[in-house]
Amino acid sequence: MRKLILLFSLPYWIQSLSAQENYEIQVYSSPTMTKGSTMFELHSNFTFSGQQHIVEGVDPSYHSLHETLEITQGVTDNFEIGFYVFTNFTNPYGYKVVGTHIRPRVKVPDSWGWPVGVSLSTEIGYQARQYSTDTWSLEIRPIIDKQWDKFYVSFNPTFGVSIHSDTNVHTPTFEPNLKASYNFDKWALGAEYYGDVGPVNDIPRLAEQTHSVFLVADLYVDPRWEINFGPGFGLTKNTDAFIFKLIVGRRITWKSSHQKTSSGQ
Repeated sequence: MRKLILLFSLPYWIQSLSAQENYEIQVYSSPTMTKGSTMFELHSNFTFSGQQHIVEGVDPSYHSLHETLEITQGVTDNFEIGFYVFTNFTNPYGYKVVGTHIRPRVKVPDSWGWPVGVSLSTEIGYQARQYSTDTWSLEIRPIIDKQWDKFYVSFNPTFGVSIHSDTNVHTPTFEPNLKASYNFDKWALGAEYYGDVGPVNDIPRLAEQTHSVFLVADLYVDPRWEINFGPGFGLTKNTDAFIFKLIVGRRITWKSSHQKTSSGQ
């Protein structure tokens, strides 16, 4: 019976995923936040061309403004924890707080001498039913990256698991992300790929999957700041056709009372 429900609901389920899950469009790098430091990030994106109809009770993404606040705290040299607040503004539905997620992440220590950077992120949280058929979900995101002089590549073979949804189907979906960029000293140009190929045990045809490519720039004007932006283009009919995204982050390092005393401040 579950397989039968999944079979008939799959096209609508995938379409609703592409409609309202553009809250954090980012390919992760392997390093975790420095111990004692906090990163405040604002993820903003606007869907210029997307889903224009309510599908399975999920509001359309057409002309939606997504704003996500992310706060990441470095706990140890190889462990961080992040917290998200998702918001959405779509006319005529108004401004809404969509939900919250929490994300612990652990990194393979540099002392192990691995040839690539490796970390593992797990993200769990809630989204309002108005914006997703999966109200509670879990994301498992391995992160593998490598820097060759000025060329950088990161691969996130991500798996999404529905904890609570209308169909009560909990089969993991495969959602790969990939980034490649070239550094020009104070800035870098590159491409980011985001996909959702569907349930791992019943992958639908390509037209029912979601795939998009973003042409992005990263600015390195100050080590305390993180800036990433660029346009994104949908590659299948179930993907929002045109989105522009902007990520602005500010890193703050908190000095302990011991550090202040030692430095005479």
